[in-house]
Amino acid sequence: MQCDPTNRSGVTVKFRIASWNVNGLRAIAKKGFFEWKEKEKYDVVCLQETKIGADQLTKELMERKGYTSYFSHAQKKGYSGVAIYTREKPKEIHNGFGIAKFDSEGRTLVADYGDFVLANIYFPNGKASPERLAYKMEFYEAFLEYSKKLQKDGKKLIVCGDFNTAHKEIDLAHPKDNHRISGFLPEERDWMDRFEKAGHLDTFRIYNQGAHNYTWWHMMTNARARNVGWRIDYFFIHKALEKTAEGATIEAAVLGSDHCPVTLTLKV
Repeated sequence: MQCDPTNRSGVTVKFRIASWNVNGLRAIAKKGFFEWKEKEKYDVVCLQETKIGADQLTKELMERKGYTSYFSHAQKKGYSGVAIYTREKPKEIHNGFGIAKFDSEGRTLVADYGDFVLANIYFPNGKASPERLAYKMEFYEAFLEYSKKLQKDGKKLIVCGDFNTAHKEIDLAHPKDNHRISGFLPEERDWMDRFEKAGHLDTFRIYNQGAHNYTWWHMMTNARARNVGWRIDYFFIHKALEKTAEGATIEAAVLGSDHCPVTLTLKV
């Protein structure tokens, strides 16, 4: 795949990627997920929190016309998990980024398309305990080092998924009430700052600087109807890809999960 807006034919082609924490693949499949995907005709769809094991995959979930599918499963049943549905087969696909205690939770799929590498990640949630917050921060640091290695190898990185952190005050409805809550802690936000400084761009903020744009809402408090949410799902691109980016959106009208999809469009 040539990620070049001035390709040899002189024709600009759009390459569309969607990312969605579906809070259960089998559950979302019953709520119109595949109909949505096939109507929108995304080139790649990345899912997080699939909550499915290899022994639970059916042909209906795996074999979708026009797409090749890849899955990463957690060792713990009904937990975590990510998936990629892609029209163009990547040159390589990696399950995890080489650290067993992280890879065992099925949080990462890395697809190398040649001119860019797409990392689909379900970053850990740190709310359950101090131990899980420490695990989340270790995961963050390990991924930052992995991203730097890819840069040294000449790879241009796209990262999508549920980061489980709202980066700035504009990214959640009640920032003052959440400064001591995992998902908006200073150390989590500091890591997001450092990830950006390492050369990565928050694509949604390239095109939209407005408030009240969220991707997750608490299910038990009718928060979505009131738009009391958090923006914790992102597409980041390496700055070397900025000229190929054409748009990024939050698809808040798409229902079926406590998260909504986010998208990125490239010129290739």
